[in-house]
Amino acid sequence: MDRLLMLLPLIPIISGIAAGICLDRRYHKKMAARLRKRYERLPEPLPKVLKHRAGYRVHHRLVVIPTLCGLFLGIFTALLVMRSRRAQQPPGQDAGAEIATQVIPEQIRNMTDTASINQVTESIIANTIPVEPGTAPETFSRTSEEISSGEIDITDRENGESSMEADYSLEFYITEITDELFARMQGRSFKEDCTLPREDLRYLHLLHKNLAGETLEGEMVVNAYIAEDVLEIFKELYKAGYPIERVQLVDDYDASDEMSMRANNSSSFNFRFISYTTKVSKHGLGLAVDINTLYNPYVKQVNGSLSIEPATAEPYTHREEDFPYKIIKGDLCYELFTAHGFEWGGEWNSAKDYQHFELPDDVVEKLYPGMR
Repeated sequence: MDRLLMLLPLIPIISGIAAGICLDRRYHKKMAARLRKRYERLPEPLPKVLKHRAGYRVHHRLVVIPTLCGLFLGIFTALLVMRSRRAQQPPGQDAGAEIATQVIPEQIRNMTDTASINQVTESIIANTIPVEPGTAPETFSRTSEEISSGEIDITDRENGESSMEADYSLEFYITEITDELFARMQGRSFKEDCTLPREDLRYLHLLHKNLAGETLEGEMVVNAYIAEDVLEIFKELYKAGYPIERVQLVDDYDASDEMSMRANNSSSFNFRFISYTTKVSKHGLGLAVDINTLYNPYVKQVNGSLSIEPATAEPYTHREEDFPYKIIKGDLCYELFTAHGFEWGGEWNSAKDYQHFELPDDVVEKLYPGMR
């Protein structure tokens, strides 16, 4: 019915054009009859010059006047239709009105800044609430146990939306280390002798896909200096469907690197000193990231024997073979990290650390002189 009403204004417009054409043709027929009567000996068609002399010309006003009348009637009809539809619409049903009246007062109750009120209002109407430092939107709320399981598939959202249909970028965010998160880390990755200030660390929430193509939530703690770069890298990996099996805090493995690597977990910060030195490792500074650790082990010759970390990764030391989750030079993971200024342990000479991406020594020395 609404579509028929919208077509109603076209009727007088089309009628006016048709009337003008009919009048014009009728005028032409009359003029042609007069010419033939006056100049019966002349052949058909009549010469143009003679037509003009006899007053036989197209009178555009015969088309224009009825067409304009039809156009005005069409506009008038359209205004009547719009007024009728507006009168039938229940009050308070304008776009966003219901949401604004119900939700916005609670959000802006204590706000006095106009810019802040406008931002919250627009965000609520767009169904997108800004993420404040140290907080997360309701859609991100998960218990630490749920996240640490690594088995949450967020594709079963409300209304059946998939994560790709939703604005997945909202699932990628950075916060400072909250008290609740610090309680998980203290005595584990953030050890009692940790010399790195808590303020230098950042928490990342992200999405990643496993080998089956499932979308999973992940979390990682890194140094604030690389937080934006690492988050951008994981965004690109997620968009490309690059498989990463698990991204959990190493604290979920009681800060045991061996257990975390055996689970093929990808992580960053875990405070420790380099063996037999007082220098802090790059993981201890949160300036190194390990990806798909089981399938990309650390390998080094020690006293004639091969040292492998994790110990269960021996099958994946044969890099000429093809297997899942393998990182190689030139693949997307390698290209993204190196493009952001990281070095890959798979290109080292004295050892090979295929899972490992870190900032160069000179950059780290500038950031933390004397700690390296």
